[in-house]
This record gives sequence, structure tokens and C-alpha cells, in this order.
Amino acid sequence: MDSPFPRSSSAAGEGRIVIRLLPEGISGLQALSYQYPLKLVSPTRPSETKSVLVFLLSFGGGLVGGDIVNLSVDVQTGAKLALVTQGHTKIFKSATPDVVTRQTMRVQIAADAALCLLPDPVQPFASSVYEQVQIFRLARNASLCLLDWVTQGRTARGENWSFVRWLGRNEVWALGDASTERDRLLVRDSVILDNNRAHPQLPSLRESMHSVGVIGTLLLRGPLMKSLGEFFLGEFAALPRLGARDFRSDDAKAAAAPLSPREKWRAERLRMERENKLLWSAANVRGCVVVKFGALDVEAGRSWVGSMLLEEGSVSRHFGDHSLMCVR
Repeated sequence: MDSPFPRSSSAAGEGRIVIRLLPEGISGLQALSYQYPLKLVSPTRPSETKSVLVFLLSFGGGLVGGDIVNLSVDVQTGAKLALVTQGHTKIFKSATPDVVTRQTMRVQIAADAALCLLPDPVQPFASSVYEQVQIFRLARNASLCLLDWVTQGRTARGENWSFVRWLGRNEVWALGDASTERDRLLVRDSVILDNNRAHPQLPSLRESMHSVGVIGTLLLRGPLMKSLGEFFLGEFAALPRLGARDFRSDDAKAAAAPLSPREKWRAERLRMERENKLLWSAANVRGCVVVKFGALDVEAGRSWVGSMLLEEGSVSRHFGDHSLMCVR
């Protein structure tokens, strides 16, 4: 018997989000669609919320070997969107190394629009094979805050970078305008974690990570993220360098000029970075601030990212506190 309903135009794993600016001056959903294994949820929000909130989910709590997800996001002029998750994006094992789990996200951000993507980390299980591509195309004065991070796996089960392969690529493009018709690639950040060593004498992936349990990248671009980018660059420049150790006693330090609130916060953060062996760097690449970090475990990385974003305040100010729920 033929179905009386029209055939779906979308394929398995496909999703689409369209955000527009409403007449009241707030951001709203224009379109939201998805197909298994992808699931998108946008909770009811009060009108004063600063951005639309959408959860990126998957049925069953993760992606099974061979799953393919393709998500397109369109943030129209003046609108704001915050994308989050409800937990780690779990990547289940593949039957063979040829079975690849893939996620692709293509994002268009119009003039004066903004996207904040601060998810929980990806957690690849042992024997998993995963590839992720995220492409962001920004019009003039568009803003982007992107966090992309990956963990060593299920430590409670003894996993320590035990997957077969993890590939991640993030691209940020500046859309061409009347004066420059061609789009311009600003950043292409690629990470390849592969347990298939090219030579027996090379260190394994686990050995090369030097006890780091999570690595991540934070990308910042646009006028709404200008202050945050400058904050990361300034804090990186203020990190203690070789030969800059303070050999004074604690009493002598306490007797010195009192510290400002920011200096007290920085001293506490540096202490936490030393305890958690957290390493990070920040650089300005073609107008994008690229932050790289590694930490002993997820909670150390989450605490560090969250403390930096909360201290500076731009994300909460422009997107609302709900945008930070995955890094608190």
C-alpha cells in the first residue's frame, strides 16, 4: 500500500538548522530538521535569551561504526546561535578499520551574525575509526567561537588513545564581497591521530601523547570575539618564561604590592595549570585567534576553558549563560 504522505527529501543522518532575526530583534528558529542517527533539540526559551540554543545529539548516546552525519547550519543576518551537547560524543568501535564513522558540518554565517559552538569533547572508543570535517564560511562582521576537543577514550575501561584513527579538520573561510569576489581561506586546522605507525621505531600514539588525556582547539573570529581573542593572546604573553622564576619566599611575596583581582585570578589559574600539567598556546592567524591546549583529563581541560571564558565574559554577554553549559 502506498503511503499517503510525501516521500522525505532528506537522507539518513542529514540535518538542517536555519536561524533568523525576528522582528522583535531576537533570534529565532526558521527551520530545524534531522534524520537518524542525528537528533537536534531546541528547548523553549524566554524572549530575553540572547541566542537560540540547539542541542546536537545522537540516538543511543553515540555514533555506531559506519554512521554518517551531515549537518548544514545557516545563521542569517544579525542572528545568534549557540550549539551545545548533552555529554561526550561517543564513537563506538568499528567492525573493521575500513568502516569509518563520519560527521560533516557546513556552516554559513551572514553579516553581523554569530555562532558559538562549545560542545562536550568527542570520546572515541577502542577500535573506532572516525573522521570529522567542520567548514565555516563567514561574511563580513560575522563572528565565530568554536571549541573542538577529543579525549583518550574510556579511562575506566583502561582505554588510552586506543582507537584506530581519529581525523579532524576545521576550516574558516571569509566570504567574498563586491570588492573581492573569491572566498578566502583563513585557517585550515587538521589533526590526525593514527595508531598505525609508519615505522616500528617510531613511538606509538599513546607514547607520543606523553600522558595527556585530552587535546583541543579553540578558534575565535569576528567583532564579537575580538575582546576574547585579545584576552587569550594577552594571557599567553603573560605566561612565565624561562628565567622568570620568582625565588622570593612566600612571606616576601605576600609583603609585596597587593595583587589586583585579575592578578589573583591569574596566579590561581597558573597554579592549576601546573598541577594538571596543562599546556597551551595562542596565536593570531589571518585575523583568527587559534588556541591549542592539552590536559591530563577532561575535567582539567573543561575547568581551564571554562575559567578563561567566564573570566573574560564575552561569550556569556553575547550568547547567554546557556552557551557555556558544556565547559562549566
